[in-house]
Amino acid sequence: MKSGFRARNHPAYWAFIVHRASGVLLALFLPLHFWALGRALQGEAGLETFLRWSDQPLVKLAETVLVLLLAAHLAGGVRLLMLEFLAWRDWQKSLLAAAAGVTLAAGLIFLLNLV
Repeated sequence: MKSGFRARNHPAYWAFIVHRASGVLLALFLPLHFWALGRALQGEAGLETFLRWSDQPLVKLAETVLVLLLAAHLAGGVRLLMLEFLAWRDWQKSLLAAAAGVTLAAGLIFLLNLV
């Protein structure tokens, strides 16, 4: 087996991919977020129309995905900071699982709050 293939199957590689992808997707979301905030500046009627539109189930699902992306990016960033600034220990291998657990917990809490 090639060493490049083994590196791509390593959990740290997938943590890197999730962190990078979540950051890119969050950056792509920003223009939509600023557009939504701009609706509030156009007056109460425009904002109310947007808020009614945002009550759709598909939009609620997108909000849950957004929270998962935010949690994944935050957890991955904290993991990277801990790897950068703390001395290496065997328990740091568990940071990948902890980051994934925090991400899923945040998404589940948000989803349960919507119901």
